[in-house]
Amino acid sequence: MKLLKMSLAAAVLMGASAFAIENVKVDGDAKLFYSTVDADNNDLFSKDGAMGESALRLGITADLTEGVSAGATMYGVSTLGLYNNLVSSTWTGGTKNNFWFGEAWLAGTAGNTTGKVGRMMLDTPLVFSETWSVAPNTFEAGVILNQDIPDTTLVAAYVGESNGARVLGGGLDNAAGDDAQSDIFDSFWNGAYALGAVNNSWKPLTVQAWYFDAQQAVKAYWLEADLSMSGIVAGAIYTNNDYADNINADFGLALDGKDSDAYALKLGFEGESFAISGAYSQTGKDAPVGFNLDGAQSKLYTEAWWNYGYISQADTAAYNVTATFSIADVVDLGAYYTGADQDTAAGDNDLTELTLELAKSFGPLDTGLYYIYTDAEDQNIDAAGKSDSYNTIQVYLTYNF
Repeated sequence: MKLLKMSLAAAVLMGASAFAIENVKVDGDAKLFYSTVDADNNDLFSKDGAMGESALRLGITADLTEGVSAGATMYGVSTLGLYNNLVSSTWTGGTKNNFWFGEAWLAGTAGNTTGKVGRMMLDTPLVFSETWSVAPNTFEAGVILNQDIPDTTLVAAYVGESNGARVLGGGLDNAAGDDAQSDIFDSFWNGAYALGAVNNSWKPLTVQAWYFDAQQAVKAYWLEADLSMSGIVAGAIYTNNDYADNINADFGLALDGKDSDAYALKLGFEGESFAISGAYSQTGKDAPVGFNLDGAQSKLYTEAWWNYGYISQADTAAYNVTATFSIADVVDLGAYYTGADQDTAAGDNDLTELTLELAKSFGPLDTGLYYIYTDAEDQNIDAAGKSDSYNTIQVYLTYNF
């Protein structure tokens, strides 16, 4: 429930071909998120240890003519008076009410080729929209997909700008400030290109290969194979980031000329109402930027439910066990465990996280209650410089219309 999974091909084709001629569709949702922690000398449900925010999403899509469609999505955020009353920070990091267009695109299809240009959500292994916040990060990009080869989708994309830091930069430290809620899109690594191929000629197996080139900053590739057959699920990932020699001068990052890689493995079972999986990942010794070129999360199988970024740090071995159980029309239950063991000369920022989920839908209203246990060596530091574990409780309310 936490992460929305959608392939890039599905996201593009949804806007390009899912609507009848002259069909207009309006949809949206209203969200209210709340989180409280007992870290840093705060008590659960105290104002200083809590964050909260509401968001409104309103989207419209329409076919302009046969094979040509357009869409736009507006986001609005507000603290609803919670700030300085019940909470001290927000998901986006800002405290002012604001709105912006997160999507505004035009798409067209000719034969087996679809093109989409404008402001949009993306989902590729190293460039993707994250949905854990009250509003997702989006991109100004151009994408072309071709399906002339049977069971294969070829993808070419150019990404020019993004607003990732402005909607994903919040949290208890209010890091991004009120710019987090502004309609500001910055240059994405001075422009980046992506090429990808996704194949499932053998239906239980999906294989994908991606290459990313931000010419002044980083070149990266991602190889992934995922199997789903008779309830058994398995996967393997290998990725590599090669940073340019001049990245320090151009971007202020201490990654000059470094090469970083990671691999991940996954094995599990998925039934009609029950699923369980285990995953392992290992990163290289050089420092990466999270194996995500724009945000907080990684698409490695071991990514934590809430404390993003630990499993993708340098020289880190990580483990993840996920179990979900659904009682039809009653409740959805989930348990998510992540452990990250970091071993670098700069120090060991190990992480243990356990998240328990209780979720239920009441018609158009989705509700979620989450308990998160966190033990991280660089969090909740006392006066003696020692870390201690802490607890988080989160409540998510989403009304879909």
